[in-house]
Amino acid sequence: MTDPHLATALRDAARPLTGDDSDHDTLLDVVGDRRLVLLGEGSHGTHEFYAARAAITRRLIVERGFDAVAVEGDWPDSDRANHWVRGRGRDATAADALGGFRRFPQWMWRNTDVVRLLDTLRAHNQRVGRERAAGFYGLDLYSLHASIDEVLRYLDETDPDAARRARYRYACFDHFGEDPQQYGYAASFDLSQSCEDAVVQQLVDLRRRAPDADADDARDADDAADDFFSAEQNARLVLDAERYYRSMFHGRVSSWNLRDTHMADTLDALVQHLRAKGREGKVVVWAHNSHLGDARATEMGAGGEINLGQLARERHGDDAVLVGFTTHTGTVTAAHDWGDAAQRMKVNPSLPGSIERALHDAAPPRCVVPLRGSAAADAARAALDTALLERAIGVIYRPRTERQSHYFHARVGRQFDVLYHFDESRAVHPLERAGTWTADEPPETYPSAL
Repeated sequence: MTDPHLATALRDAARPLTGDDSDHDTLLDVVGDRRLVLLGEGSHGTHEFYAARAAITRRLIVERGFDAVAVEGDWPDSDRANHWVRGRGRDATAADALGGFRRFPQWMWRNTDVVRLLDTLRAHNQRVGRERAAGFYGLDLYSLHASIDEVLRYLDETDPDAARRARYRYACFDHFGEDPQQYGYAASFDLSQSCEDAVVQQLVDLRRRAPDADADDARDADDAADDFFSAEQNARLVLDAERYYRSMFHGRVSSWNLRDTHMADTLDALVQHLRAKGREGKVVVWAHNSHLGDARATEMGAGGEINLGQLARERHGDDAVLVGFTTHTGTVTAAHDWGDAAQRMKVNPSLPGSIERALHDAAPPRCVVPLRGSAAADAARAALDTALLERAIGVIYRPRTERQSHYFHARVGRQFDVLYHFDESRAVHPLERAGTWTADEPPETYPSAL
């Protein structure tokens, strides 16, 4: 049974979601003129989370002038989608533009909700023109080999001599095949195997270059600046990924912190790049709650982990708004083990003592709960300043060991600024559905225009 004081505070603060555009007025009131809005998710496979974030993103871009969406995806894969939404590249459709997301878990970005998001961004960009176009970028660092390929492709087109030097440096990884974990294992126990010096030298060498300032027109100069920035981010990703894969064999905290620091650094670099182009540098971020909720309010933080949400608050203060998303039960797209096929799984009802169960007991079935900006919000935040369980379903879901596998303690009032809750939710629809993924209803459609 949920504590009566907490139940009352949540009930008073919660605002029901009706499916209307005005659902997100509460969040936009909290956002105000802030420049970073970090939208979480309680799983990587829940339709309601993706759909709500898309609706919020649309309003932030149209009404508040946000410049970009940055997601928990790899830079080169996301950059292909970015080219498409901005009218560049050769892909014919949004689904084609998501073709870079080939590795597990494909469904995280290759799903029908993300297709609709890209269609929406492209339609918006076609209406407002190049100077106000919104981009789509990746923050993650798993794409070591893909990023190497992108650096080489850029240098082949702009400076063949620099490309030859880069190939020589990156050849250090060739001894370990395509699996970067094999490199990480070897280099973590024998520093003579490390490629660190080579990737540092390559990043330094690339940064000595400058985009073509003598382009024939402003469009060409803008494209050159974007292409150089993308190449630079890929080279920096190779550097951080090299460190990440070495750190994997020295404990979870070290590798987690390297990964989230990379995401925070990439977000900051993107903001600076947008401002250099004359934009405001306002960015919407999509990532898991575990990355976006302030780690200092969780048991992982107590164990030494940091995350993107914490770093955003530390670096940007009140300019960052952290938004969590939860569900009580329903279905989710996930796998039983890493590398397995996606499955449509039933989500267990949330455990007693969790924030999800408290919202199930006390709040409307679909609601938004502000934790800043009003007396009721302040009361809810104060009532949530106690440790509750919180569920985190990633790309893997193991219902039989859920308490051990998927719950941690958090002080949610310190972790987030706003909560969205969907009491019963549905699995996201992958673009590729294996035999293990079955649907008992057709995918819901949404308007694609902004």
